[in-house]
Amino acid sequence: MKQVRLGVVGVGGMGNVHARSVLAGNVDRMRLTAICDTEAARMAEFPAGVARFEASRDLIASADVDAVLVATPHYFHTTVGIEALKHGKHLLVEKPISVHKADCERLIAAHRESGLVFAAMFNQRTDPYYRKLRELIRGGELGEITRVNWIITNWYRTQAYYNSGGWRATWKGEGGGVLLNQCPHNLDLLQWLCGMPVRLRAFCGFGKRHDIEVEDEVTAYLEYANGATGVFVTTTGEAPGTNRLEICGDHGKIVLENAQIRFTRNEVSMLQFSRESKSGFASPGIWNVEVPPAGGVGTQHNGILANFADAILDGAPLLAPGEEGLHSVELANAMVLSSLCGETVSLPMDSARYEKLLRKLIRESRFQKQSVTADADADLSTSFNINP
Repeated sequence: MKQVRLGVVGVGGMGNVHARSVLAGNVDRMRLTAICDTEAARMAEFPAGVARFEASRDLIASADVDAVLVATPHYFHTTVGIEALKHGKHLLVEKPISVHKADCERLIAAHRESGLVFAAMFNQRTDPYYRKLRELIRGGELGEITRVNWIITNWYRTQAYYNSGGWRATWKGEGGGVLLNQCPHNLDLLQWLCGMPVRLRAFCGFGKRHDIEVEDEVTAYLEYANGATGVFVTTTGEAPGTNRLEICGDHGKIVLENAQIRFTRNEVSMLQFSRESKSGFASPGIWNVEVPPAGGVGTQHNGILANFADAILDGAPLLAPGEEGLHSVELANAMVLSSLCGETVSLPMDSARYEKLLRKLIRESRFQKQSVTADADADLSTSFNINP
């Protein structure tokens, strides 16, 4: 195989962006050969040389497709993804990889049985700022992490945004709010940089700033195995918003804000200084270090697509392995669970417990929006039943 022949399931929104980028030749060694959508008008905009399918199972069964990119409403990431893997197709899934942890586990199990390439569209992992932060942390420049704060409130959305689609902002259609729609990248980056916490306590506002039933405001407190703590704050109801990531360690503090990395480095370890200093009010000397990123905005979505092709054709390591997509979903689920049950949640969390809660939220919903299906003939019995 010299080229990866890609089929895209769902060509509204990001699926359309990915499909057109591949079609334009922006991704080396990848060619768009097929698309699928329930709206024929979307597919009619593509050239005749690209095969069109109304049902995802028909695209997956096509002999002209080596790999499938799933960019459907969230619940179908699991079912379409599993079907693609079972039919021998490599898989790339838009974020989040599933709505809830139990579905992530089902998708990951199918991947492990298949032996195929499974990637997630976490394009922010290509961003030079986050890559530089990871390099500093993994290289020991920051020392042992002691605290992390991320205020990410520049996700402002109006009521018109939430009214724009029947699947948006419902437990049945989307499966969650700001944590599952806007913040999967932030939650993925948080664990990619700092690892997974062992406990969290969250306070969510459900429909606090909008007429919706899911979370649109979240404040979460995190605890890590080494004793480090963290705070994660997000909302779609605040303007002007803030995007400030602060990570503190034994050797100093890094702040990422306004496309600038500021590293205030201690001349000596703060723990060592505390032990050795004879003064009760002294503090370590500091260096203000300029940390330029690698430049640009990174390769973003096309970089993930190109890496996906390299993994299929050459066995290259994935920038965003699909199995790692479980972590951001688990963090989002645990925050909702913690808030609704009024308790601290230990991680790894009980996936069956959250799935049961989600079914209850759907049954008791006062919102009667009809969820959008990715495939008119989709059989959801293998995963979460969105019509309980």
